Formats: sequence, C-alpha cells, structure tokens
Amino acid sequence: MKIIASTLNAKYIHTNLAIRYLKAYAAPDYDVELAEYTIKDPTLNIVTDLYNKKPDLIGFSCYIWNIEETIKVIEIIRKIMPDVKIVLGGPEVSYDVIHWLNRLPEINYIVIGEGEETFKQLLDELNGNMELDKVLGIGYLKDGKPVINPVRNKVDLREMPSPFRFEEDIPHLSKRVIYIETSRGCPFSCQFCLSSIEVGVRYFNREKIKEDIRYLLDNGAKTIKFVDRTFNISRSYAMEMFQFLIDERRPGAVFQFEITGDIMRPEVIDFLNKEAPAGLFRFEIGVQSTNDLTNELVKRRQNFEKLTRTVRMVKEGGKIIQHLDLIAGLPEENYDSFRKTFNDVFELEPEELQLGFLKMLRGTGLRISAKHFGYTYMDHAPYEILGNNVIDFDDIIRIKQVEDVLEKYWNDHRMDRTVKFLTSQSFDTPFDFFQEFGTYWEKQNWSRIGHQLEDLFTRLKQFLSEKNIKDSDLAEGLMKYDYLINRRYKPRKAWWDDIVERKTRAELYEELIKEGKFMNDLNLNERELYKHTQIEVFPFCIKTYQQTGNIIPQTSFGIIYFEPADGSPTIYPLDTIIVQKKTVS
Repeated sequence: MKIIASTLNAKYIHTNLAIRYLKAYAAPDYDVELAEYTIKDPTLNIVTDLYNKKPDLIGFSCYIWNIEETIKVIEIIRKIMPDVKIVLGGPEVSYDVIHWLNRLPEINYIVIGEGEETFKQLLDELNGNMELDKVLGIGYLKDGKPVINPVRNKVDLREMPSPFRFEEDIPHLSKRVIYIETSRGCPFSCQFCLSSIEVGVRYFNREKIKEDIRYLLDNGAKTIKFVDRTFNISRSYAMEMFQFLIDERRPGAVFQFEITGDIMRPEVIDFLNKEAPAGLFRFEIGVQSTNDLTNELVKRRQNFEKLTRTVRMVKEGGKIIQHLDLIAGLPEENYDSFRKTFNDVFELEPEELQLGFLKMLRGTGLRISAKHFGYTYMDHAPYEILGNNVIDFDDIIRIKQVEDVLEKYWNDHRMDRTVKFLTSQSFDTPFDFFQEFGTYWEKQNWSRIGHQLEDLFTRLKQFLSEKNIKDSDLAEGLMKYDYLINRRYKPRKAWWDDIVERKTRAELYEELIKEGKFMNDLNLNERELYKHTQIEVFPFCIKTYQQTGNIIPQTSFGIIYFEPADGSPTIYPLDTIIVQKKTVS
C-alpha cells in the first residue's frame, strides 16, 4: 500500500508530531509518507498534491483549527479518488465518533484516541484478512450503521520509537517549531480542556528523549516546544531536564514549556535565575481566571497568590519570557469579573498576555453541561461561545475589541513604555485603556483596513487627542521615545508634530561638535555625527526618566544615536552632554 499521513497545520512554521509518531510506529513494516500543508493553502492545491502521490490510503490528523478545511479536502479527494481509503484521527474526531461517521460518509475509518498502535493494526488488517472487528480503537460504518470497537490499552511510552529521525525533516529543522513530548496526560481536571479526559500522567523514556533533543540540536533545530500539559508536575524531573537543556544548549536555541505556575517551587526558579542563560527558556502559564467560583465550577485548582509569586520571581530574574493565558466566557465570569481577572494578570506585566475565548470542545465536561450554564456556541469548529447566563454577545464583542488592541499594543512590544504609562496613569485600570481604545478602533473601522507601523502611533495619538485623555502630551512623548528606541535606522519622516526647529537643531549640533566629548566617546567624526544621530524634543526630563523611571513634565532634548553596527539605538539626554542655556531647560 502507498500510505500518506497528512495534516493541515495552522502555520507553515509548525510541524505535526502525531503523524511522525504514526510513521515511526508503522516502520519498518510500512513506509508511511508525510504530507503537511497549512489551513491557508488553497484546497485544490492540497488535493492536487495528494492526488499526484497516488496513495492507497490517506490518514488525516484532525484538530479544531483544521477540521473544516480538512473536510473540504476530503470531499474533493473522494470524488476524484473513489477507491482511496480515508482515515481520520486526532482529538477533534476522537470524542464524538458517531457524529463524524454520520457527517462524513466520504471517510472509511476513525482512529480513536492514542493512535500509534491502532493505526498500525488497522494497516495490518487492510493489508491482510480485513478482520476489522479485531482492531481496537476504531470507528467505521458497517451496513450503514456506526460501529465503534472497544478502545485499546494505552501504549507503553517508554518503548515508543523516535519520531524525529527522518532524513526528509533535517533541512527544515532550523525553520520550524519542533514539538516534543516527554509525558502524556494531565494531573488536573479542568472541564474546558481535553486533557481532563485522560486520567494520570505517563512518561517517555528520559534518556531516549535526551538523545532526541541532542539529535535535533545537532541538526539545526532552533525552537523546541514541549507539549506536556504540565511540564513541572514533578519537581525532580523538571530540574533534571532544565539542567540537561542548559548543558546541551546551542546558540540561538529556545525551549518552550507549559508550566503550572502555582506549583512551581521557589528553589526551581532560583536555580533558573542563576543558571539559565537569558532567552533560553519560555514559559506558557495558563491563568484563565482569577474568579474563585469560576475555577471551582470548572474543577480548576489554582492558588493565584502562589502563581503571582512564581511570575514575579521569574520576571525579576530577567532570564525567561513569560506568556500568560486568559479565557473569557468561563462559567459565572461576567464582564465585570473578567475585567478584574484581566487587571489582576496584567498587573504582573507578562511579556505576552493572550486573551482567548472559551471553546466548547467535544468530549469536555463543560460542553456536556453547557445547558446548565446557558451556553450558546458555534455549531462547527472552533465551537467558540456566543454567550451564557452571565455574559451576552454584546459583552463578547467588547472583549474582542480588547483582544485586538492588546495584541497590537502590548504583545507586539512596539510601545511598552507608553502602554505602561497609560494603564497606570491615564486610565482607571489597564482593562479600561484597552477597552476604550479597542472600542474607538472599531468605530473608526480600522479593523477592516491594514496598517503600517507608523499608523499604530498616529491612531493612538488620534484616540488620546479626541478623547481628551489625561496627560496625553506625556504619553505622546513616550510614544516618540518608544518609536525611536525600537527602530534600527533613522526615520525618514516623523509622525509627530513637535519637530525641533532647524535653528535650534543647528545650535545643538554646533555645541556638541564644539564640546567634543560625545563624539569622542562614540568615536564619531562630524560627518558620522550627522549621519547616525537625530535630535528630538520630549515633554519630560529624559535624564530623570532613564535614571528612575519617573516622569517629570518639562521640555528636554535628546540625541538618538543609531548604532551602525547592530542598529540598536540609544537616547542620550543632551543636558548631560552640553550646557545650552538658550534651548535646554
């Protein structure tokens, strides 16, 4: 048989771990060819590529983000390849098998749950006696009626073959996110998560995992993401792996983990703060809600005080980037409660804060009890909620406006100083800033048009001006500071209004050249001074701001030096370099 294991990834840089395990487990009896696409690829392009491979069997790995696009591919495949066997697997089709068998008459089989051993046995029967009733863990139609065979026992993860030793993957390792798992299962029972369905945690062979990581690093892998649901459930295991990764690190390599924040021991964080190189690790921490009743209703055990301690200790260490998650729409979390949740978490100043919306995943306890909480939600994937008994669609629309500007103005780190100032000084709470700006953004129809980098600054400037926001002049000064400090090259055109007059600029440069120290310190001649620097005026004292972080309203001048070697600009307060009584206060 010519066998294809395929999937549609969310992005080109992603890789699918599941189909690689299928390929590895089926070998050497079967040579499974991998075929990965993205949900953005034209459907007919995917179909054409699969058709040209002339398969006898195609297996698709299915998730909420790709199921609808996968169905489009399947429907066409069946029309042009009537004899090909089509097998579905993955979390999206494992928990409502009868629904998918009835909805998709084009498919032949569904592999339920953990698929490696099941897929291999299915291939054996299709290649042999066709005794499908012997294949544990599959669903199919027989005489027009659904048949679901008993689910098999869990595979022994310690004996699993490596999914990383395929030569065809080597050229792509440096360009893709490589996913790896060292355990399966989750110790928690959060009712909105599929991981709550599987009881207990099972581990892979540690030494095999370490050898795989060495192999990936030796072959150029740069970003390795551990998909363990709770990487730090075992303190000793986490410490062992952290130490191993520190010892085996390569230049440019980054490791990402899903961490449960409130069980992270302080001694582990102390170890990482001392031993881990900056930028080597990234933590993803699911907070979801700080409402105690909400967490109780979804069976989520969380100590926010301990989680806060973890996030702050990690942040103080300055070594690890943190990505915190929130979910809007959980039971009994109304708009005001979610506002508090957002503010509680934003106060921790994570490098990234993801605001997501509850999805009623098939098989989860929350979907089963959806009527109890008055949920309405999309019929098709991703099953996002439309409302419940405490939050309506109007509230959801408003929170989505928050999500939009949060991504642009915080997670993309284009103006961190500005946002920190606005959220702490100009608005009652951080949520209120993002909500008011997000609503204004939507009313301007900006969500329907594209934007350049400068547009983000001019649009915020317009919002602050029209809304008559407190201390908007200081915020605009910080916007200018953020804009200049994050540029690699001198801007050709300014988006701000307070342009330094030509005469003043000339006088300042004249004093710089006459005094000479600034040029000597940076080893610049007069030509290079004009080429690589720019003088701007700010509505606050730059020197005080840089030394203490305090904003003192006063006019001050700064010279921005755009380092030609690496493009990292530095802003120097001019009043610490020269005394220019006429122009510098």
